[in-house]
Amino acid sequence: MKKLLTEFKEFALKGRVVDMAIGVIIGGAFTAIVTSLTDSFINPLINSIGGAEVAGAIRLPWVDYTGLDSEAAMALSLNYGAFVTAVINFLIVAVILFIMLKAITTATKAAEEAAKKLSKKKEEEEAEAPTTKICPFCKSEINIEAVKCPHCTSDQPAEEKKA
Repeated sequence: MKKLLTEFKEFALKGRVVDMAIGVIIGGAFTAIVTSLTDSFINPLINSIGGAEVAGAIRLPWVDYTGLDSEAAMALSLNYGAFVTAVINFLIVAVILFIMLKAITTATKAAEEAAKKLSKKKEEEEAEAPTTKICPFCKSEINIEAVKCPHCTSDQPAEEKKA
C-alpha cells in the first residue's frame, strides 16, 4: 500500500498532470466567462434581430399545464432556448480553442525551424573551416598547421590565431 501511494504521488506531481489540472481549472473559469457572454450579449442580440426569445420553451400538447406554476411548467416543456444557448457556448469555446491551438502550433513550428536553421548554420561554419593554406614562397598547398613547407622547406610566417 505504501508503494502504491508513493507511485501515485510521483505520478500526480509530474509536470504534465499538474499542467493538465491547471488547464481544467482555467477551462472551467473560461466556460463561465463564455456563458456570461452568451447570456448577457449574444442572446439579447439574437432576440432583437430575430424577434423571438432564445430562452423559449415548447409546451407539449399532451401535458395539462393548468394549475402549475411557471417552474413546474418549464420542467414539463422542451426548453429549446437552453439548448441553443449551450450550442452557442460550445461554438464560441471551440473557435477560441482552435485559434489558440493554431497559434501555439504556428509558434512551435517557427521555433523548430529557427532551431534547425541555427543548427544548420553552425554545421556549415564548422564544415567551412579551412584545413589547408598556400605557401607564400612556392605557392603549394600545405597543411594549415605547418611551420615549414614540405615542398620548398621555407619557414612559414607565424599567423595570428583567431579567437
